[in-house]
Amino acid sequence: MERVLAIIPAFNEEQNIEKVVEGLKQQGLPMDYVVVNDGSTDRTAAICREKGYNLLDLPVNLGLAGCFQAGMKYAYKKRYPYVVQFDGDGQHRPEFIGAMLAKMEEGYDLVIGSRFLESRKDYSPRMIGSRLITAAIRLTTGVRLTDPTSGMRMFNRELIREFALNLNYGPEPDTVSYLLKQGAKVAEIPVIIEDRAGGESYLKPAIAAGYMVRILISILLIQNFRKRKR
Repeated sequence: MERVLAIIPAFNEEQNIEKVVEGLKQQGLPMDYVVVNDGSTDRTAAICREKGYNLLDLPVNLGLAGCFQAGMKYAYKKRYPYVVQFDGDGQHRPEFIGAMLAKMEEGYDLVIGSRFLESRKDYSPRMIGSRLITAAIRLTTGVRLTDPTSGMRMFNRELIREFALNLNYGPEPDTVSYLLKQGAKVAEIPVIIEDRAGGESYLKPAIAAGYMVRILISILLIQNFRKRKR
């Protein structure tokens, strides 16, 4: 049993999935992976089968939260001590996983790969949205994170169990905020995130704006009424 499981949510990633998996396999880390095909309508699942990749093939599209929870259930049943969330679009770089693992082993519950920890000279809409969410998290928890919207995150065994067994856990910044309120130890390390290697992101400008509004409302209001199940 390896120490880390890379969960790779994938929806219509036929252009990227082979590069992503092969890049992980070349790192020489104590790590396994599982591709969670989220009801793709392209050849994502077929490519995984042809290449013999470890695959969870969901029959319908569940969205990121449901897809990631399926991977967490797999990790929980297989008793992995750590999970890293790793995008199937080629944006995450596997060479940073070792540093994330080293940070986790200092005693953290969650480690976030931050794009902005060392440099914040970015005035794109993405950065502005991230700063708004950063401010909301700091206001409600007292903790300052530089990149709460980063999708490259590593979780320990306790959080694997919570994500696997509870329906109200999604891999989003409002959940990070909630966990901070509950006493989770969260750290960041600097990483580089690449542009999407191929295909098309579902997060169009209008969708992204709506996403930011929903996350801000959740952090500032909804999380105050949330109960943690252990």
